Amino acid sequence: MRPILLIVSLIMLNACQTTPTAPIEVADNVDLDRFMGQWYVIANIPTFPEKGAYNAIETYRRVGPQEIATTFTFRKDGPDGDLKTMTPTGFVSDENPAIWKMRFLWPFKADFRVLYVSEDYQTTIIGRQKRDYLWIMARSPHIDEQTYAHMLDIAQARGYSLDKLQKVPQVW
Repeated sequence: MRPILLIVSLIMLNACQTTPTAPIEVADNVDLDRFMGQWYVIANIPTFPEKGAYNAIETYRRVGPQEIATTFTFRKDGPDGDLKTMTPTGFVSDENPAIWKMRFLWPFKADFRVLYVSEDYQTTIIGRQKRDYLWIMARSPHIDEQTYAHMLDIAQARGYSLDKLQKVPQVW
C-alpha cells in the first residue's frame, strides 16, 4: 500500500506544477447537479495507477455547494482483476463550474477541467490545462463510433495529442 501512496503522491506533486500553455477551452454552463452520478471511462490518457484498468467508473456526488465527493473504481489488468478504488475530493471553482481542483492527497490539489459535456449529459471529456491526461466518459459502458469520433475531434480541438489515448475495456 505504501508504494502506491508514494507513487500517487509523486503524480499529484507533478500535477500541481504549472506549465505555460494557452488556456484550454472548457465546457460552457456546466450544471453540476446534472453532472453528478456515474460515468464509465471509455478512453483515457492514463495516470500511472490507471494503466491496465478495466471497467473504470468515476462517480461524483455533491457534498457541499463547491465540493464533490468522487469515487473512482476499476479492475486492475483484467475484468476479474483486483478492485482498485480512489476517493479524491473535487473543489469547484467559484468563477466557473467547469474548473475543479482534485485532492487525492492532502494538501495537494490537481487541475481537473470539464472540457465538454453533451447537451443531454450522456458524454463528457475531462482534461487538464497541461493537456497531459484525458478522460472520455459516458453514462453507459459503450458509445457508438460516431460519438467517439466526435469526442476525439473535440479533444484535438482543445489541443490534445491523441498518441497516448487508449480505450478502457468495459467488460461486464
